[in-house]
Amino acid sequence: MTSPSDDRLIVALDVPNALQGLKLAETIGESVSFYKIGLGMLTGGGLALANELKQEHGKRIFLDMKLFDISNTVENAVRGLAQFDLDFLTVHGDPHVVRAAKEGAAGTNLKILGVTILTSLDRGDLDASLIKPGDVQELVVERAARALDAGADGVIASPQEAALIRALPEASGRLIVTPGVRPTGTALGDQKRVATPASAISDGADHIVVGRPVYASDNPRAAVEAIVAELAAI
Repeated sequence: MTSPSDDRLIVALDVPNALQGLKLAETIGESVSFYKIGLGMLTGGGLALANELKQEHGKRIFLDMKLFDISNTVENAVRGLAQFDLDFLTVHGDPHVVRAAKEGAAGTNLKILGVTILTSLDRGDLDASLIKPGDVQELVVERAARALDAGADGVIASPQEAALIRALPEASGRLIVTPGVRPTGTALGDQKRVATPASAISDGADHIVVGRPVYASDNPRAAVEAIVAELAAI
């Protein structure tokens, strides 16, 4: 029996092209209502797939572009993407980028999510990038507060920071979306700050993003249904 979909689960279609993405979505079927399409598929028909899944299959779409540029360029890019009637779009959480993205999305239902610190990074990575000293969690929370204060509809953060961000006054009524989610018993891959689906939601996330444990599974549909069942038990 097919489990009902739960839009708290966003499945990342991190496959090379739109044809493989569509095949994966068709394999999963009605068990998922929300998909993420990232930068890696942009040259492989990602925007066309986003439009097809949205318009022809009734799916919600999270476009994960992590835009970063001068304000005018970000505003124009977001205005162009907003015409596709998608649901979520990521930009870097720097205040000037968030403000520009919100201008570009004005008059549409597109939600702008600010990226805090990528879940694949640790303190050593931040040092190599000349990011100021400090605990990673504290920096994530500080960046989240600044992005939300600049008008972001929500933020991207690892499950380990979800509870801290949810406690911020600026986070009231805003979205927290957590990548780096790994169902119990699956490999961590390149993620360093992870949690299980249930714990991420319990800690304050509105949506979790799961990729490799689904698309690399021998049975993607069963993998999804196990996650949906876990979320239903919360």
